[in-house]
Amino acid sequence: MRHFSATTPLLYDQDCGVCRTLLGVVLAWDSSARLRPVPLQSPEAAALLGEMPAEQRMRSWHLQGPDGLRSAGAAFPDLFALLPGGAPLAALARRAPGPAERAYRLVADNRSALSRIVPGALRDRADRLIAARERP
Repeated sequence: MRHFSATTPLLYDQDCGVCRTLLGVVLAWDSSARLRPVPLQSPEAAALLGEMPAEQRMRSWHLQGPDGLRSAGAAFPDLFALLPGGAPLAALARRAPGPAERAYRLVADNRSALSRIVPGALRDRADRLIAARERP
């Protein structure tokens, strides 16, 4: 079993409505509050991501897992392992990293278009969940 810190940093783009909405879904699923959202635009994210070029930082979300930093589709196994009932999805993502990455890229590469169809109420709920979990 993988072990994570009490609050595992999940780095996201705070300027992306789709990113915030999907993060809100994940935080609602995370009933044990094991994840802590960290905006990519924050000093904490800069420290966690070190020498990673800015373009690469902003191209995906990142999770500081037990074996180091994972990004995009490669972070799904560690993310799902943290979530209640997520073990089967974690195992599937580990066994099929190619499809996990392609699914992530499909959403990430189309986030501007997807942002237009996300209901404002859903995005507002996500923003409240994120604010409740971020460090002051």
